[in-house]
Amino acid sequence: MANTYTQIYMHIIFAVNNREAMISDVWAEDLYRYLAAICQHRQHFVHAINGSSDHVHLLIGMHPTESVASLVKEMKGQSSRWINQKFHRGTFSWQSGYGAFSYSRSLVPAVKQYVENQHEHHRRVSFTEELEDIFRKAGIEVNPQYMMYGFDT
Repeated sequence: MANTYTQIYMHIIFAVNNREAMISDVWAEDLYRYLAAICQHRQHFVHAINGSSDHVHLLIGMHPTESVASLVKEMKGQSSRWINQKFHRGTFSWQSGYGAFSYSRSLVPAVKQYVENQHEHHRRVSFTEELEDIFRKAGIEVNPQYMMYGFDT
């Protein structure tokens, strides 16, 4: 086979340090466009980006030449610098760690809708409850001490 063919759909979630509500509705859409540009520059296809004041969700069709860890590191690093320059004067950071969950093509429309409906979703469900549900559905056991501060604290 002369070419590489892949179908890698990732739902990536990361949160503001200490889950502080630092993402303002005033500039959240700019942040999402900034994150999308980082992904697109690295040859990933962005299906959806959304979030709330303390975290972000992305649904991405991953290009096979980059690892999830490398992409998330770039997104968090570049976006935190951008946020600090434009809005928070050096006080903004993302918490350590992230969640990344793969989905089959048949589930992409449902996950996309889930990401796009984050504001409505969080009127009913807290971020912790959301993560616990995602982990439970993925069959992942998580130590509760990491739920607040990240996975590699």
